[in-house]
Amino acid sequence: MNALEQFVALGERRYRVERPWGKLPAYLSFTGIADVTALPSGKIAVLRRADPAVLVFAADGPLVHRWSMPDVVAGHYIRASASGKIFLTDFDGHRIFILDGDGRCEQILGKRDQPKFGAPFSHPADAVEAPDGEIFVADGYGNSNIHRFARDGTLLATWGKPGKGRLEFSTPHAVAFDRAGRLLVCDRENNRVQILDRSGQWLGELDGLYKPMAVEPMPDGGVLVTDHTPRLSLFSADGKLVGRCRTFGTVGHGLALAPDGSIFVAEMGPDMLTRLAPV
Repeated sequence: MNALEQFVALGERRYRVERPWGKLPAYLSFTGIADVTALPSGKIAVLRRADPAVLVFAADGPLVHRWSMPDVVAGHYIRASASGKIFLTDFDGHRIFILDGDGRCEQILGKRDQPKFGAPFSHPADAVEAPDGEIFVADGYGNSNIHRFARDGTLLATWGKPGKGRLEFSTPHAVAFDRAGRLLVCDRENNRVQILDRSGQWLGELDGLYKPMAVEPMPDGGVLVTDHTPRLSLFSADGKLVGRCRTFGTVGHGLALAPDGSIFVAEMGPDMLTRLAPV
């Protein structure tokens, strides 16, 4: 064992810290990194606020694809779905790009340079696809809303308003579905993750967090949350805190779980990609 290796623990599992992860050519860097997602193929896609916007890595680290997306004003989050679609949020372009597995744009929600108050979109933060194809968006910088869309992009409902109460938000920053089909919303400036059902009913919350950035479901029903402390927290399916470790950059902004159980963190300050590899 290398004496300089570092390890962290979450619950009963121990992880080796690998940073920076990913083999980049000399002319590319992780400067401007915003998020990371694991594709159904096992490849790892990294979103940057630079061109090429998306870098795709093989599971063992080599860079295999670069997706140039010059129409993206400022990418915020990228999320792969089980259906093979990829949702890229352009928070300063006020749009959600829906891509196929090769990075080709299939659909765009919202219109560039046309922000709307209390309606889609004003600096949206994240988007996620439900198992039935519906789309849920955290419209979190200019608005304090969650929007629900049909799979064809038709707006079905809008929930939320500024505040600290139930179904009130201060920067809804990330969204994900847990294994029970509940919608998890990182309510960043309220230091919590709100838990909703598909119809927008409040079910509960995860607290004891400081500016939660990203949320990722675990296969056993648990939930990973990265926050601004900076640290990574593991909650059980019933909401109990069962593990916690630090992340190594100033901000763990993006989060992804790979098929092999590795946890990827898109870190800002310094900008790099970190892998926590289970041992």
